[in-house]
Amino acid sequence: MGLLSQFSWTDYLLALPIILLTLFALGILLIDFMLPAEMKWANAVTAFIGVLFAAAGVVKIQLWMHANALPGSYGFMRTLLVDRFAIYFFYLFLGGTAVAILMSMRYLEAEHENHGEYYALMLLSVVGMMCMAAGFDIVLIFIGLELMAISTYVLVGFLRRDRRSNEAALKYLLLGAFSSGIFAYGLSLIYGLTGSTNLYEIARHLPAVLQDERKPIAIIALLTTITGLLFKIAAVPFHQWAPDAYEGAPTSITGFMSVAVKAAGWAMLLRILIGSPFLLSGLLAMRSTWVPLLVFVSIATMTGANFAALTQTNTKRLLAYSSIAHVGYMLLGLIAGTVTQLSPDGIKGILVYLLVYTFMNLGAFGVITSLRHKNVIGDELDDLNGLYSRAPVEAVLMLVFLLSLAGIPPLAGFWGKYFIFLSLISSGHYVLAALGVLYSVFGLYYYLKMANAMFMGKVETGEETLPVSLTMRAALGVTGFATLFIGIMPDRFIQMVNWALGIAQNPAIAKLMH
Repeated sequence: MGLLSQFSWTDYLLALPIILLTLFALGILLIDFMLPAEMKWANAVTAFIGVLFAAAGVVKIQLWMHANALPGSYGFMRTLLVDRFAIYFFYLFLGGTAVAILMSMRYLEAEHENHGEYYALMLLSVVGMMCMAAGFDIVLIFIGLELMAISTYVLVGFLRRDRRSNEAALKYLLLGAFSSGIFAYGLSLIYGLTGSTNLYEIARHLPAVLQDERKPIAIIALLTTITGLLFKIAAVPFHQWAPDAYEGAPTSITGFMSVAVKAAGWAMLLRILIGSPFLLSGLLAMRSTWVPLLVFVSIATMTGANFAALTQTNTKRLLAYSSIAHVGYMLLGLIAGTVTQLSPDGIKGILVYLLVYTFMNLGAFGVITSLRHKNVIGDELDDLNGLYSRAPVEAVLMLVFLLSLAGIPPLAGFWGKYFIFLSLISSGHYVLAALGVLYSVFGLYYYLKMANAMFMGKVETGEETLPVSLTMRAALGVTGFATLFIGIMPDRFIQMVNWALGIAQNPAIAKLMH
């Protein structure tokens, strides 16, 4: 009781979304025991309500911060920093989770795996993500990472009768555990060098460490920490888990992992490398070491992923490599954003990219999920053949998502690439900008390969129209609308990113908007 009394009302307010999601996850596990087989849809409804309650909790924090004119606030003995940056990611996680829940309902029935644990694990993984985004202490960040990772290991292998799902989960578990070990080793070295686990204290002590004989150990600590971070965002050469996990996982979970888990990885990476836009901390003092490393990794990621995607015949593997390629583009934004102490345009590019990517990638996986019916698994390129004649609305939406992923205006994906390339040019990285544009053309080729199958592919005889459930239509409607709306009217969303980073709008962009 003594420890609990140390926590104030503010601590509990800042942890409100996390507490609500945990309660709903535990509630789903209890309710599931009492539900008959035909009522299992209630688990999804409960999970969806849980996400809405958590979103209301985030709104409450936001209103409290606004009323007190605070850009952020510490909680739980300075381990938690809920600032605008963290709130932005909270909304991303909850939005991606809500759409993934809608995608899952009919899919789990088709797979005969409609269990409450599935939704409970989804909510618990979001709790981990929130700790990763708001953590300002490396211990809390690591606990959040492991909670998210363990939940997703189980979700990847959720189709117990499917060998591919079991194999994918095992590979993901082994590689994930290995990377977590390396990451923990790096964090322990950082603690040993600086004597603190708080990111602000680490940043305060690092300059002194880099001036004396401890510098080689600091560089080892940085390399091992960055290895763990790059694994979580699936950058080359730490990407091997992604295609296998994406292919074997239930398709609705593949969509969830490709956006929410990826965004959480980015939130953690930005927290550890730059701290917060309002409080520069973390490993920013070592940027002269990690920026050249990220230049190499981003080029390798774009090259390796784009070439690998060209030869794929499985749509989930193809989108997995496409997802890895997008990580390469976002790393370019981080390089441009940390040339000086912190130039916000590059970081802004990453946040815009993650926002638009959430909708367009979830939408693409939603269409692939909807192909699962009767005996058709629906994740081969041939399964898209003649989709336009079987489900014209889904085919047109898929085309919108694919063109958006390729960065074609006036769709949402264009703005993600635009801000990344703008930040590269304004910071003098002309070669990297040219490479990014070149690889975007590569991406267009394999996206159009999928579009060609849908509109020009031959339909196999005897294939009837595709049955699409109401919840799937809702998920596709939301993602399709967001992809078009953000693309055509991006102003409000760009202002949202500016708010998250606490920056005034770039005059050139302000002129473009009006």
